[in-house]
Amino acid sequence: MTELTITGYGDDLTVNGIRIGDLTPDDHKNIEKKLGGRNYAPLDDVVVSAVKDSSTLICRKPDPDNVKAYIEEEIIDGLCCYSAVNQGQLNQKILDAVVHHLTVDKLPTVPRSIRHKYMAAFLMATTSLTGMDRVVPKVAGVEAPELMFKIARRWGYTVKNIPQNEALIIGAKGNFHGRSMTAVSLSDDPDAKSGFGPFVPGIELVPFNDIEALAAIFAEKGDRIAAFLAEPIQGEAGVIVPKDDYWPQVAKLCKEHNILLAMDEVQTGFGRTGANFAHQLYGVKPDLMGCGKAAGGGILPVSFVAGRDDVIGVLTPGSEGSTFGGYPLASVVATYAVKVLVEDKLAERARIRGEQLLQHFEELQSEFPDKIREVRAKGLLTAFEMHDEPQLDGHKVSVELLKRGIYAKETHHSTVRIAPALTIEAWQIDDIAEAIHQTVKEL
Repeated sequence: MTELTITGYGDDLTVNGIRIGDLTPDDHKNIEKKLGGRNYAPLDDVVVSAVKDSSTLICRKPDPDNVKAYIEEEIIDGLCCYSAVNQGQLNQKILDAVVHHLTVDKLPTVPRSIRHKYMAAFLMATTSLTGMDRVVPKVAGVEAPELMFKIARRWGYTVKNIPQNEALIIGAKGNFHGRSMTAVSLSDDPDAKSGFGPFVPGIELVPFNDIEALAAIFAEKGDRIAAFLAEPIQGEAGVIVPKDDYWPQVAKLCKEHNILLAMDEVQTGFGRTGANFAHQLYGVKPDLMGCGKAAGGGILPVSFVAGRDDVIGVLTPGSEGSTFGGYPLASVVATYAVKVLVEDKLAERARIRGEQLLQHFEELQSEFPDKIREVRAKGLLTAFEMHDEPQLDGHKVSVELLKRGIYAKETHHSTVRIAPALTIEAWQIDDIAEAIHQTVKEL
């Protein structure tokens, strides 16, 4: 190891003589490109340096008068870390709980091989919120669908009596469950799969929102199908909202064929769609549900799988585990993330602000029908899709919005998602809409 010296905090954090506060946006980019894995392509010329309030970031941008310096500007966060910060940045209730826990209770980490008192609070809060019998804590969002996949297979063998190593998991085309090998194996995105094979076997995909296709594969292979694992609303695909009767029909089919309904609510849960969980919008209840992102209140990575007693009950000691799944600090953070969701009525706030933003989108489409193909929304999970033409570039829109003080990100070239914190104010929604209007007008 080369000589290493680390000193200071905040902007004074200095590594081998290089003070972080002195780095320009270009310096940050060059360091990431040289030393990082290059598995992300962040927007250029902007570096987040602090948080002003629940929906506003302080960002460093190049100084137009001095290429070796930077200026700081405010931007409205229209992405909310892909729904990980539904409760708003540095939510005070959650922050107070963290500070109290670390300074007064002083119990940051113990393994699951010994019990800690906060696990009880976490389990009571999450089972109450989800209406499920049992909860298994995990860490990263992708771990939730990963665990649902494992549970479904074991349930298929031990309860449904599927012949060993023949269980099938059915997924939906256009899905996004993360970047683990199981999640990538479930995907039909060529960029996610290229160079990573061979993939996990026993997976077949059907079109999303196509009940006939699902019924056909259930009829043909239902005796070997353990679960249908899908997002209630596809977020990464561009906020693809199914027909109102789709999920009730899916639930009925699953029951008829003794197939588990496993819903990935990692992005759609915790109030994002105008209900605590998106499946509630359709009047159905899954057998397994994966949660994450906002389960950690934007403070820590927290995820979990909730489900029926007889389904999660197939797990046994040693069959599943996680060093940091449900550790004391995470348990406190998740419990208060639930508290904020319920007490601050975040699902209702998402419904109201989402209707406001959707109205702006509909007006945008009416004014620019040659540019805007479709607008979609459930609560504050929203998107506008442009026509698939070279000049209607979602990345260009994201860059131009950033210049106007709005952080958003494109998906699939021509679609731009807007999913801000559920604590966002009405005037901030109007500011987002105005910036989008000006940007689209100039395309």
